[in-house]
Amino acid sequence: MNCPSCAAPMTERALHGHLGTEVIIDICLPCQALWFDGRESLQLSPGSTLRLFETIGEQAAATRHPLSPQCQCPRCGASLRLVSDLQRNTRFQYRRCPDRHGRFITFFDFLREKNFVRPLSRAQIEALRQHVQVVNCSNCGAVVDLVTGGSCGHCGSALSMLDMGQAEALVRQLQEATRQKETVDPALPMHLERARRQTETTFATFQRNPTWFEDVSSVGLVGAGLTAISRWMKRGVRS
Repeated sequence: MNCPSCAAPMTERALHGHLGTEVIIDICLPCQALWFDGRESLQLSPGSTLRLFETIGEQAAATRHPLSPQCQCPRCGASLRLVSDLQRNTRFQYRRCPDRHGRFITFFDFLREKNFVRPLSRAQIEALRQHVQVVNCSNCGAVVDLVTGGSCGHCGSALSMLDMGQAEALVRQLQEATRQKETVDPALPMHLERARRQTETTFATFQRNPTWFEDVSSVGLVGAGLTAISRWMKRGVRS
């Protein structure tokens, strides 16, 4: 299958779905985007969602190709329609085939859809200004001058960061569910609350470290968070 945006061949990935099914999705790494046939995004098992999260993290430092204004459905060739949706209080976008063959979504909007990303508050933007002057937009990659504003002048996206508590809790839940063969331990909420408290302490310390701001400057706020989560995942889950 060719990418709806750049027309280059996409990477096919076979993943586990619910109830023992197999889900085949297509990934364009240069565009950092995913193609889902039908409702495949909802059919992914916890372990498969975790694998996609790892893939996105591995590409955090790579340069993304800007999406073409005219993306075409890889199934029928029709022009994809831009759709805006809402996940809780987080708005995300994707491009949908008018004949419902599937949808095309960037890594960043996939994270938004899964509630991994949240906009920075004014206080957080002001605190960030004390350490860095410019950052790259996590949505389009354009340079954002923190001295003049707190949103991207190119695509209009608000400065956003990875929600560390949400990401850590979900990663732990996915790993636990995978180990339990999709059966979640009734005591898991208690374990997740303990993990959340540990995570807040860990990342509060980490974000005061100069290397955090170096990551922010080089790969953006969401990329810095993905890098931190990747480090955590390599250490493995600790009880």
